[in-house]
Amino acid sequence: MKITRASVNITSPGRNFVTLKIETGEGIYGLGDSTLNGRELAVASYLSDHVIPCIIGRDPFETEDIWQYLYRGAYWRRGPVTMAAIGAVDLALWDIKGKALNTPVYNLLGGKCREGVLAYAHANGKDIDHALEDVARHREMGYKAIRVQSGIPGLATTYGIARSGEKYEPAERGLPSECEWATEPYLRHVPKLFARVRQVFGEELHLLHDCHHRLTPIEAGRLGKELEPFHLFWLEDPAPAELQQGFKVIREHTTTPIAVGEVFNSIWDAHDLIRNQWIDYIRMTPSHAGGLTQLKKVADFGALYHVRTGCHGATDMSPVCMAAALHFDTAIHNFGIQERVPHSEETDAVFPHHYTFKDGLMLAGEAPGLGVDLDEALAAKYPYQRAYLPINRKLDGTLTDW
Repeated sequence: MKITRASVNITSPGRNFVTLKIETGEGIYGLGDSTLNGRELAVASYLSDHVIPCIIGRDPFETEDIWQYLYRGAYWRRGPVTMAAIGAVDLALWDIKGKALNTPVYNLLGGKCREGVLAYAHANGKDIDHALEDVARHREMGYKAIRVQSGIPGLATTYGIARSGEKYEPAERGLPSECEWATEPYLRHVPKLFARVRQVFGEELHLLHDCHHRLTPIEAGRLGKELEPFHLFWLEDPAPAELQQGFKVIREHTTTPIAVGEVFNSIWDAHDLIRNQWIDYIRMTPSHAGGLTQLKKVADFGALYHVRTGCHGATDMSPVCMAAALHFDTAIHNFGIQERVPHSEETDAVFPHHYTFKDGLMLAGEAPGLGVDLDEALAAKYPYQRAYLPINRKLDGTLTDW
């Protein structure tokens, strides 16, 4: 079996997605997600101009060698654009393998370790009362784990809070919008939020919260300590992780579990975090981390240090990536939890898939390969539209992390 053709599809059914399709002489094809929110065309060009010519004629079963070829062979390693492109190739090759062998990808990764994958939802509101209403709504939908965010008194905008009557969707058409931020009211507010959630919903519900990289390590340590009575499942992205050693400060000040890594694209981004046991959950995704070939190695490394997985699952990745994450989640021993933000009806129509959600769990499905397809005719009806994530400024105008 040889790769005979590959192409890049860019579509925007509500938001932008970049999909790689790799075809073989036997008529079997595989799909890979290479979406990089706000930088989609850079990855599309990297694939079309630099990667695809290098894989034509290769054996698609040689996932390890092709991964090394694209990673080491380019000399300029890592980075989000490179790794998203490698991730797309890798996912498409695993998809081809599964289809050629007529088995779901999770069987190629070691087989089932569990019957279902625990998933968490996003609940939010403009204030605590509205957030509680959204928690109740998601619990009625069957979720056993819920991330909770709410508006902060005194701030006009807050990460994770939807506009009235809309689903939360940070990417916006046109140039980046600007949000405002102040750490002090946030640190005062969040413990009050979770005190109310526990008061209303009791102890059984798994609760999560996302700081979205906005705190210093000592601020994160303070917040984690104040949240300890509410037994969070995790505190996500408490501080920027370029300085991995900063998480030592957080760990020294709180026993609240820490999750990080949705923006990571290499094992080296998490090497010290994992081996020093400064985190509890690693959140890298199949697409952005260079595919299943590397992500399996990250999970195996994490298992040595009691670190579990919690793959990023927002809608800035297509159903192809979600399917890959679910096959990965199903097969690895040290799985923790899977983020689930449902895609729009338009996206689901463009990417018909076999994975499902029921009673708080996601199921990868039994279809061969990843179990996702691409309706190219329908995708063509949704042309690319430039969109960006917001930027964030403190109240005095200083640019800070969004």
